Amino acid sequence: FDSDQKLKGQVWIAAFIFTNCQGPCPRMGSQMRRVQQAVPDLHMASFTIDPDRDTPEVLARYGGRFGADPARWNFLTGSKTDLNDLSRNVFKLGEVDGTLEHQTRLVLVDRRGRIRGYYSSDAADAIERLMADAKTLLAEKGVS
Repeated sequence: FDSDQKLKGQVWIAAFIFTNCQGPCPRMGSQMRRVQQAVPDLHMASFTIDPDRDTPEVLARYGGRFGADPARWNFLTGSKTDLNDLSRNVFKLGEVDGTLEHQTRLVLVDRRGRIRGYYSSDAADAIERLMADAKTLLAEKGVS
């Protein structure tokens, strides 16, 4: 994941998706687009759970479907082992085990890399709360 340096010191959202998903992933992409438009300084990272099919080129096309600003919204892949470690141990979202089952929660991360909230992508008020919380974190000065 070469985006570590891009995200370091930023307030950002993490999501786990796969590009040929017919279920919640397109809804999550639309929600992320809405957040991108409403909160200009927020960064976002969508991690694939299907690295065999979701090459960087496929992910770039997928991001284009949602109007992703590549300066702020990264679509990331890696080894299955690394993606599983991120989902399970870093974001506490469970296994990425090849079944394409995954959490549909969005994760808000502060400037110090700490998880500050989980937001269910299918809860009615979750995206509003996420945007409000992100704006609060963005208003905080420094990385203290």
